[in-house]
Amino acid sequence: MFPRPIEHQGKFINVGYRVALYIAVILWLIPLAAVLMTSIRSIADINAGNYWGWPDELQFIENYTQVFIATPMARYLLNSLLISLPAVLGAVAVSTLAGFALAKYKFKANVLLFAMFIGGNFVPFQILMIPVRDLTIDLGLYDTHWALIFFHVAFQAGFCTLFMRNFMVGIPDALIEAARVEGVSEWKIFWYVVLPLVRPALAALSVLVFTFIWNDFFWALVLVQSDEVRPVTAGLNALQGQWLASWQYMSAGAVIAALPPVALFFTMQRHFIAGLTLGATKG
Repeated sequence: MFPRPIEHQGKFINVGYRVALYIAVILWLIPLAAVLMTSIRSIADINAGNYWGWPDELQFIENYTQVFIATPMARYLLNSLLISLPAVLGAVAVSTLAGFALAKYKFKANVLLFAMFIGGNFVPFQILMIPVRDLTIDLGLYDTHWALIFFHVAFQAGFCTLFMRNFMVGIPDALIEAARVEGVSEWKIFWYVVLPLVRPALAALSVLVFTFIWNDFFWALVLVQSDEVRPVTAGLNALQGQWLASWQYMSAGAVIAALPPVALFFTMQRHFIAGLTLGATKG
């Protein structure tokens, strides 16, 4: 048999990529569609075994309002905000300063510290469950917002510092040296020269870290236990004990819990994509 012409091979490969893309999108959307459809079903629909078909009765308003009326969902969402926003601010602030030091200052422990930040990202955080829990109890922080805030700032700092350091390495040293020659202090160089140049990276990092912290479930179970402090991920798990068969309410709560990260992404989409693209083009 004669080999296919190059243009035919290209068309065949393009079709294969499209098929793979469609399959990936379908597999990704199936659980989302299942949750969305369940969130508007009636309890009679679920008891009848209609899990995947079109709901016989749509209860969009009833299910979503009932979540706030009959459960502490509003408190769970507020707790997540009170935890996520300070944790993101703290992690990004600390990592930006640390990344600037690792990228632009030469000192003996520079390589060692950089290696420690890299190595720390490979430590399974689950093995630290008991020490971290005991530490928060000894410090009097257990079952408080501060327990999760301090934990996330500490554990996100490694990844964030590595992220920001890689961006700041690409900043020309001539800009910083020129500012120093003019007598500008190191703090003002960081604030007025470096930060404006890494703004897309800060936006991308903030969106990623906010999503990680908002969606955290493991540490929300380990470090808090009361409804007054419990974030929305652990709160959704608590709803299962209140409604043994009311999956429509749990699904509605899951949809509501997913809205803040999605809204943040679309709000900062331009900066987020610019940050990722900037990192991809650095060589």
